[in-house]
Amino acid sequence: MNAAARNTFLSLCLVLCLPFHGSTQNRSLHIKRASNTISIDGVLNESSWELSTTANEFWQYFPSDSMQAELETEIYMTYDDEYLYVAAKCYAKHEDYIIPSLRRDYQAEGNDNISFLFDTFDDQTNAFLFGMNPYGVRREALISNGGGRLVDFSESWDNQWYGESKIHDGYWVCELAIPFKTIRFKKGSQKWRFNSYRFDTQINERSTWNRIPRNQWIFNLAFMGDMHWDEPLEKISRNVTVIPYTTGSYSQDYEEVNAAPEFHYDIGADLKIGINSGLNLDLTVNPDFSQVEVDRQVTDLSRFEIFFPERRQFFLENADLFSSFGSRRNSPFFSRRIGIAIDSADNLIQNPIQYGARLSGKLNKDCRIGLLNMQTNEDANMNIPRLNYTVAALQRKVFTRSNIGIIFVNQQAFNTDSVQVDETNYDTYNRVIGVDYNLASPDNVWTGEAYYHQAITPTETDDFKGTHGLHLNYKVNSVRAEWLHQYVGGGYDAQVGYVPRTNIFRMSPELEFYFYPQKKHLNQYSIGADYEILFQPEHGKTDETTTLFSKFSFSDNSQFDLNFQQNYIYLTEEFDPSGLDSIPLAADTEYNYFNFNAGFSSDMRKKVYFSVKSNIGQYFNGTRYGIQGNVAFQFRPYGSIAFDYSYNHIELPKITSSLILIGPRFDLTFTKKLFFTTFIQYNNQADNFNINARLQWRFKPVSDFFIVYTDNYLATDFSKKNRALVAKFTYWLNL
Repeated sequence: MNAAARNTFLSLCLVLCLPFHGSTQNRSLHIKRASNTISIDGVLNESSWELSTTANEFWQYFPSDSMQAELETEIYMTYDDEYLYVAAKCYAKHEDYIIPSLRRDYQAEGNDNISFLFDTFDDQTNAFLFGMNPYGVRREALISNGGGRLVDFSESWDNQWYGESKIHDGYWVCELAIPFKTIRFKKGSQKWRFNSYRFDTQINERSTWNRIPRNQWIFNLAFMGDMHWDEPLEKISRNVTVIPYTTGSYSQDYEEVNAAPEFHYDIGADLKIGINSGLNLDLTVNPDFSQVEVDRQVTDLSRFEIFFPERRQFFLENADLFSSFGSRRNSPFFSRRIGIAIDSADNLIQNPIQYGARLSGKLNKDCRIGLLNMQTNEDANMNIPRLNYTVAALQRKVFTRSNIGIIFVNQQAFNTDSVQVDETNYDTYNRVIGVDYNLASPDNVWTGEAYYHQAITPTETDDFKGTHGLHLNYKVNSVRAEWLHQYVGGGYDAQVGYVPRTNIFRMSPELEFYFYPQKKHLNQYSIGADYEILFQPEHGKTDETTTLFSKFSFSDNSQFDLNFQQNYIYLTEEFDPSGLDSIPLAADTEYNYFNFNAGFSSDMRKKVYFSVKSNIGQYFNGTRYGIQGNVAFQFRPYGSIAFDYSYNHIELPKITSSLILIGPRFDLTFTKKLFFTTFIQYNNQADNFNINARLQWRFKPVSDFFIVYTDNYLATDFSKKNRALVAKFTYWLNL
């Protein structure tokens, strides 16, 4: 057994042997079949609601987690052959509710709203979330990996369901009708797990039905009650959905001499087939993602690739099954690699997807499966071959909430005779196989992961082609302790993954203490330390960062944090810290420097709120200071205008530069079906001035008409770079 395999084996043994704490006390709710037709109108006048069991007596989550909620919330449920019906009666002190916008998928913070979570397989790992506010604005989300981290909450998921709200004297009511076809569950099941949380801005209270410690995320799946059905759930009849689309576009490239405008028309479709109540097959032909909001520009002061999240709808359901392997900075599969290619000049360009298929979901209560296959076009002019992507993932639940997963990723290049593969960034094939153990104790005190992945490539090398790591997190009310280490071999080439650095060993312990003072304005604060060190076999230590930090949370929802950092960097390659093609710092040089950072965010319930972060101190062999943040003005409930800004000034012996990224964002919601978003960005580091505007009309549930306008200019002289206008029509059709 080599050293890498031995280290991984010892890590797995350590994680498996960790102590488990007892689970929390669950509450129960019994669901009875509806005795009459339910009208979704925000009025609880049907007799079925009177016969249903009530979920009430919510617990505070904020500002405290040790007492009952001040204002009552009552939840009712019933069902028929097609729908699960949910209603909530939310008592309030007055009718002055805070609703910043009418846009679907609103952010819960700074809103009056209630959310309902359904763990349909009773596995404490995955759940569906549906939410509403007093104006009947809806949101839905998927929760994965037990909801232990913010990244486990995905609000990009979109599906068909119905809901309405109505404001009454002293309370507001919402009613939901969720098709059983929309959610996945096991045939014959009689118990789901359930929880609900409410944001009441009038008294600044957050509450949950099943009690959750405030040191955990409010959507954590370790703290849920039980839903008991009065009879076993039957298999859903035919569950097939076709989502065709058509687009028309105009584009103009002004940087190419004498380039003519291009007009393009396209059609395609997605098909969703429910294989059974827990397993779904998604098919796509000629997919188009032109309506997806473009990535926000950022000031890049890093030496490595920046991570941007996946937003394309086809990849989102059960996305965690494919993307949760490894760690945030070392993942064997990153879906954004599909449809984005690297040309012979190392530029990122769009690589159209021809077709794709994905089978994902539950085989049974304890086992999940994911199979993905996507085919992209070749581009002989850019020396990009036809690429096929295949991913297979299997996840098996062990103990109460933990699981073991296996993944296989394959990228295969075809038509290599017409494309010179040796001159591209792609091998004829690139494969990764790996195994992960994901830890989650019943009460979420212990979480973590241990993994080992191996790359299989045609390139012969003496460098280690594998990677392994261990991440442990211990969290109780008063303390959080974290340990991370990972090794990425110099030969580990995961071309479909997100691996910013190879040939490194990283080690990072962190410790944080929490305090809960009995003071009127200060809700809680914490102090802590974080240490990170990286090594390369041939160089020794390359990076070292020591951080002392403190965080303060106030009773009005505002937050303040500050930290002090000591940094050491050994440059193995030359690097331009400004990103402006200035004189780079030389390779094989080392730097020690210190900096100070502070940030503040105000109360989002206010019509005007803001956030600001500042930094000052040394930077390599010079200095750096900067400020970034945003200011938002709300025109409730019709939207907001926000202004984002980032300014960094760098002074080095041979480099003096000021990096500016500014721009307003207009988010207007004329009705619950008509939205208009525009953002403008000036970025002198990327030499780009960008305008992106999107009009969306949701004329039916999950059926939309989009108009998207994009314009790019050089930031130096505002000369035109390119322009595009796209119109897209999508329709959700249940067969």
